[in-house]
Amino acid sequence: MQYYVDVILPINLKQLLTYSLPKDLVEYCQVGTRVAVPLGKKNLYTAVVVNIHDKKPLHYEAKPIKEVLDGFPILNIFQLKLFKWVKSYYLSSYNEILKACLPSALLIQSETLIQLQEDVNIIEEDLSDDEYLVVEAIEKQQQISLKDIQKMLNKTSALKVVNSLLEKNIILIDKKVVEKYKPKLKTFLTLKEIYNKKEHFNTLIENLNRAQKQKAVLFEYFKLKAQSEKPISKAQLAKSANVSDGVVKSLIDKNILVEYTIKQDRVKGKDNSTSTEILLSQDQNLAFASIKETFQKKDTILFKGITSSGKTEIYLKLIQEQLQDTNQVLYLLPEIALTTQLISRIQEKFGKKVLVYHSKYSANERVEIYKKVLHNSSAQIIVGTRSAIFLPYSNLKFIIVDEAHENSYKQHDPSPRYHARDTAIVLSKIHKTKILLGTATPSFESFYNVRQDKFGFVELNKRYGDVKPPKINVIDLKDRYKRKQMQGHFSLDLIERIQKSLKRGKQVIIFQNRRGYSPVMECTTCGHVPQCPSCDVSLTVHKINNTLRCHYCGYKMAIQKRCLACSSTNLRLSGFGTEQIEQEAKSLFPKANIKRMDLDSTRGKYDFEKLISSFENLETDILIGTQMLTKGLDFRNVDLVAVMHADGLLFFPNFRAFEKCYQLLVQVSGRAGRTKEQGDVVIQTFNPNHPVINYVVSEDYLGLYKTEMEQRKDFKYPPNFKMIKLIFKSRDYNRLNEASDWLCTYLKQIFKSNVLGPEFPTVSRIRNQHIKHVILKIPPSQSLSKTKAYLEEGVKRYENVGSFKSVRLNIDVDPYN
Repeated sequence: MQYYVDVILPINLKQLLTYSLPKDLVEYCQVGTRVAVPLGKKNLYTAVVVNIHDKKPLHYEAKPIKEVLDGFPILNIFQLKLFKWVKSYYLSSYNEILKACLPSALLIQSETLIQLQEDVNIIEEDLSDDEYLVVEAIEKQQQISLKDIQKMLNKTSALKVVNSLLEKNIILIDKKVVEKYKPKLKTFLTLKEIYNKKEHFNTLIENLNRAQKQKAVLFEYFKLKAQSEKPISKAQLAKSANVSDGVVKSLIDKNILVEYTIKQDRVKGKDNSTSTEILLSQDQNLAFASIKETFQKKDTILFKGITSSGKTEIYLKLIQEQLQDTNQVLYLLPEIALTTQLISRIQEKFGKKVLVYHSKYSANERVEIYKKVLHNSSAQIIVGTRSAIFLPYSNLKFIIVDEAHENSYKQHDPSPRYHARDTAIVLSKIHKTKILLGTATPSFESFYNVRQDKFGFVELNKRYGDVKPPKINVIDLKDRYKRKQMQGHFSLDLIERIQKSLKRGKQVIIFQNRRGYSPVMECTTCGHVPQCPSCDVSLTVHKINNTLRCHYCGYKMAIQKRCLACSSTNLRLSGFGTEQIEQEAKSLFPKANIKRMDLDSTRGKYDFEKLISSFENLETDILIGTQMLTKGLDFRNVDLVAVMHADGLLFFPNFRAFEKCYQLLVQVSGRAGRTKEQGDVVIQTFNPNHPVINYVVSEDYLGLYKTEMEQRKDFKYPPNFKMIKLIFKSRDYNRLNEASDWLCTYLKQIFKSNVLGPEFPTVSRIRNQHIKHVILKIPPSQSLSKTKAYLEEGVKRYENVGSFKSVRLNIDVDPYN
């Protein structure tokens, strides 16, 4: 019987492709294994098998797969079920989900390798300079990739040179599959086996009498061996013997010491763990017992615990109960910044059972974590950001989504545009396990599900140790500017409070939700503002490196001393960001050690860790940052938090603006006074009587929820209505309008007034791509699956219009912006 396989390819193909399965590979091929498949005339691609059957494809001849790349499935059955749901719900394709799931180093690519013809006679005069360089490089390296030739010649494409050499019959090209992942190997030293015999060893010592340094190194080797059974590296031996690497190399060259390699983990867990029992307060114990009781009735629980109530200790206690046999626990966090501090707490408790997974890790590190989870080896607790949702869990017993209200859980680009919180709930159903959504400020969607009796609900309203919530002080900036009680962007009230905190040896957090120095540089003579040439936004001033930068595409230019339009020197900066606040703070508090935490200062792999450790160890007095600071960080010595400009959060053009503003202000306020003493929060605003500010001061979440839900119901917004956003992008402005109008007209014929648009967003051009949006609102009485089926049918018809091929269409289900 002839078998066939349906495979997912990591390229831009929406459907699965079918290949024939050669008889000699039938016993090795399983659902979930990677295979090498041909596509086109010369290319080989990796693919993952999702189905094995005996049905021949109707419309094309199935090519045979070339090779099975794994001895075991790289995707398990649970992942494939999740793939199916993500594809159906978020209207994405299997290839997009595969790329989100598998580390890039496991996605094999086709690479052209070039080598010389055998017995070729090369006449140098017949070669151009570039051709000569290529031939010389191949002679030295035996073979070379097309990618390396492009780098060597400093050209975006080296095809012209390669084709010329092919025509002259000088080179051969060979297409073969190259795997990106390489295990990390560390080299160690051992004594050659022959010298373990006494007679040979004595001869060796006599021969080394004239090389005293080498002899000393050899004796040092034996000394280290006697002290420990651990393998000895070349660097360790040279350092211990106090000699150069050259002396050790001489012993290797003489074949006295022999080099060997050991495969090492790039990601290491901590060896030490404390087995002490997790002690909870009376209130925490009540919440813990309530969670366990509610799990008897509901599989999903929303756990609303105010800031500093000790939610993490309850999570750890719940995790501890799950760690039997080979059970796995997934702990999701919204930001990498949060993982840094939390990991040390979890590893201190559970040691090597903890694995961390996020985007700052290298491709090879991600592969090693992926394989550890796949084989369910030592690590049982996986702590990660949203991408950890796709890891190959085989025995998942519990999921925690910390800071579950965070919009960082929503993936925006590239597709699949999934929400990790919602996907985690589906993952828990696939694994038939429990899930806990923890937060101090629940999203309205989650709280709505509690009210609809879909989720269980547990509340913890007391801070740990009966610490009082921080006292919130609202400063009216209008009044302070009028009375001239401002220094820069700091009110005199705030300066006085910061000075008092520093004098008492306490730390201060300053929150400003905009990075850079100033968002606008304006000429006061002609009004010109430097704009990004590729986007419809002004360039942000970054004084730290004297540049004007676009925060959308990365374009930058030097800060201009004269206006680019009229050459006037009268330039004014409008608005302020974290850099400007940092500069002003250093001027106002010269003795304080001040650090800034935003995207610009945390680009490196360990930058978060260094900044947070510095603040935890009391080396930093004032920490200035963006919303990274608001997400669950626990600093014990902070007694003052300042919000520099709350109005930037209030008047954002988004239906979730008030909800997000409330969440950010409550979360950042929660960083103050987390130990015995009550903390202080200062909120500077031009609208001190705004309803959201009043809700924050009175900690009235329910009041805000009820008010907002009434408005959202009236205006047909989530969670009452579902939303799907269609995003059109094109370099051709007229074609964009034509395409968006066509599909919008089709949808309006079916869904009538529930279709909004097409409209240009606030930033209507990014990277020279013009953008238009269409929003489809879905009432609760309308079938979601049927709506998506009509939408997909419309998209199919749209894609069949040849003139629209230059317009890119993205679909975002449950958009957050």
